[in-house]
Amino acid sequence: MTGGGHGRTAVPGSASGSLAVGEGPGRPAPTLTVYHRVDCGLCAQMLAELAALQSRYTFALERVDIDQDPDLATRFNAKVPVLAVDGEILCCHFLDAPALIDELTRND
Repeated sequence: MTGGGHGRTAVPGSASGSLAVGEGPGRPAPTLTVYHRVDCGLCAQMLAELAALQSRYTFALERVDIDQDPDLATRFNAKVPVLAVDGEILCCHFLDAPALIDELTRND
């Protein structure tokens, strides 16, 4: 899948008083996982874009270095960075901001 796709593929294996966009009543903030590697320019770019979005949207952000796990390195080698939302792949290589915002504002 490329960065422009809106399809999602499953990847195996905030509690403040006010609600931000992306967090509704009874709906926990989604977890975004960025599969990356050290010294990857596209990875740094995606992480910077996600950091900027955190000021407007509520989500947990996890970073996973694929080179620390041989299975992930094999699976995502040429695809990094890969962004998953709650365990399902949303985009690869480049942040698909419209698709991510759709996910973060869904059911608000």
